[in-house]
Amino acid sequence: MKFGVFYELQLPKPWLPGDEARLFHEALDQVVLADRLGYDYAWEVEHHFLDEYSHSSAPEVFLSAAAARTKNIRVGHGIRQVIPNYNHPARTAEGLATLDIISNGRVDFGIGEGATRLELGGFHIPAKEKRAMAIEAGEQIANMMALDPYPGFEGKYFSMPCRNVLPKPVQKPHPPMWMACTNRDTIKVAASLGVGALAFSFLNPEEAHAWSEIYYGIIKSDQCRPIGHTVNANIAMVSNFSLHKDRAEAIRRGHEGFEFFGYALNALVAHDTVPGRTNMWGEYLEKRGDRTEEMVRAAALADNYASGIGTPDDMRKHLRAFQASGIDQVIFMQQAGRNRHDHICEALELFAAEVMPEFKAEVAAREERKARDLAPYIDAALKRKNWMKPLADNEIPVVKASVAKAQVNQTSAAE
Repeated sequence: MKFGVFYELQLPKPWLPGDEARLFHEALDQVVLADRLGYDYAWEVEHHFLDEYSHSSAPEVFLSAAAARTKNIRVGHGIRQVIPNYNHPARTAEGLATLDIISNGRVDFGIGEGATRLELGGFHIPAKEKRAMAIEAGEQIANMMALDPYPGFEGKYFSMPCRNVLPKPVQKPHPPMWMACTNRDTIKVAASLGVGALAFSFLNPEEAHAWSEIYYGIIKSDQCRPIGHTVNANIAMVSNFSLHKDRAEAIRRGHEGFEFFGYALNALVAHDTVPGRTNMWGEYLEKRGDRTEEMVRAAALADNYASGIGTPDDMRKHLRAFQASGIDQVIFMQQAGRNRHDHICEALELFAAEVMPEFKAEVAAREERKARDLAPYIDAALKRKNWMKPLADNEIPVVKASVAKAQVNQTSAAE
């Protein structure tokens, strides 16, 4: 099993001068620490206009800074908003390839579409068509990175003439592709497209097992028709994360922030919002009350406590259950609510020292078995793919000069 860290860049109110800058720099310091400790991935989301919930509107900038400061950890768009209203597909392809070069081939590319009216309405995106818009764009972004030149495209939601989209990524044909998944329907979509599933839902092991069976069942079936030039058959699941040798202290440090993450997400979808005038943190605290000590007492009495918020042994049980469910990567939600930077760093270090090594030791053999098992299914899926036909040299259209040839000749003669 592999491990990642995940950033929404949450900033509950009240906001004091310098809070945003501190938040960004602390997150970058955490990624640097995670790289040094041997974590596999650093994922950064893209959201727009979501007060308190996410201040991560330019992940390409954050991930570039992270890539420049690290050596081994993979930097993942988890996700990039690919609908053309957010980001033109050619600009996404250019940015991904540039980041892949800067990071020496450490980029992962998750495609997403947005879910709230704040985002969709802000960019005039029809909610009923957002999935189709994202899939169309995602497939063409892969083509842009892989083909030289890109032949051009006339689609339902965007069009573009033939151009050579530069630079090209280090990873060939392009970085691994993923898709945000929040329910069983989207896990089916990800598998049918041959992309990894970023499971941004907090599941119990039984539900995780069901998702895994659905996903890999479709990967192995004739329903899988890849949108990329490769198949990335992987499931990554988000987990809560707060680690301490004292379970009660882990709960006191981390559970409030983790709960706020879910509360804020629900509030943005289900409640009316006045832009710039939210009070989600205050509302959350008022509705939550003082539940922390109640949870500490309940956890102390539990016979079989397995959670991402607890001791190293609690975490170990938590991860073994998900590993048995077929999950390939666990992404830790550690920066949430008002969780403190020093507590996050201490938890990252404790996990790396006492839990990570035994899972790391199993990765190579598991990956080899998995690749061997999936190889014939992936080959079959790529044969079903609707490939964009590359252009022969004599098929590449000439782009006419902006100045007429006769005018150029007259100017030269006058000189």
